[in-house]
Amino acid sequence: MKVSVVVCTYAMDRYDVFSACVDSVLAQTYEPLEIVLVVDGNEAVFERVRDDYGDLDDVVLHCNDENHGISYSRTRGAKIATGDVVAFIDDDAVAEDDWVAELARGYDETDAIAVGGHVAADWVTEKPDFFPAEFYWLVGCDERGMGEHMEELRNTYGSNISFRRDVFLNVGGYDENTGRKGDRHIQAHEAPVCIRMANQYGKGVIYNTDAVVHHKLFDYRGDFRWLVFRSFWQGYSKRIMDLLLPEASGDKNEYLGQLMLEFVPNRLSDLVREPSAAKVKQLVTIFIFTTAVGVGYLYGLAAVDRAELAVDRDVAAEA
Repeated sequence: MKVSVVVCTYAMDRYDVFSACVDSVLAQTYEPLEIVLVVDGNEAVFERVRDDYGDLDDVVLHCNDENHGISYSRTRGAKIATGDVVAFIDDDAVAEDDWVAELARGYDETDAIAVGGHVAADWVTEKPDFFPAEFYWLVGCDERGMGEHMEELRNTYGSNISFRRDVFLNVGGYDENTGRKGDRHIQAHEAPVCIRMANQYGKGVIYNTDAVVHHKLFDYRGDFRWLVFRSFWQGYSKRIMDLLLPEASGDKNEYLGQLMLEFVPNRLSDLVREPSAAKVKQLVTIFIFTTAVGVGYLYGLAAVDRAELAVDRDVAAEA
């Protein structure tokens, strides 16, 4: 079974971390392996990629004609790929040497059509003591309660996910309205493709915790204000997701219930047994982040209502 790994990048100031990512994929123990490098509309970056990797066997290069965003780039990479399975990793992550082998094992040992793995937090700076493990999903890493080894989930995160290539393309790949494009970031872009996959094939993503990538978390990802802001836009994105795919809402409600009925009580009990300032900060942060997500969701709800009202007024005026 041939596996194609797609790595997308777009900016020169990310080149060093992108290069570390590509080198980790080149070091994989699995064969046969193809690597597809997609540069999102930056000719200067593409020239450097071509100089560094253009002469290597089983490495395919592509540059988009303009900046289309991560979702377009990943789907484009999957179309270029020739593997039976297409795997995705973020350009600021580093894969363990057996990452692809472990993803492939999921297909060999089960009837999986998609396999994801564990995204471990790799703090480039000191980890903030206020940051709770329950909210690692804010920075694209596996949160507390993510799932059990080889459990079938709706989706894993974009830095560590793979699909049978024909399945991925049959459901249309990533939705270009989601994901990062310049400064815009409608989040949770794995969910739409995985929900369409579940609707069409009746299967989710097998979560192999032995398939590990380390996602670099730079200083700004530990900034409290940035995280609150990101929580807000996560809530907004969830509202957009509910409109695009109503099936997505159940996952959100299930996580909120687990957070408030299991994790928060456990933290309170632990705090009583062994008090510490960090534990207090993390408990308070859980409520702040949860509130920010809720406010973002309500903002999305109101924004959609305003848009629908404007359309109704336009229709009435035309009548």
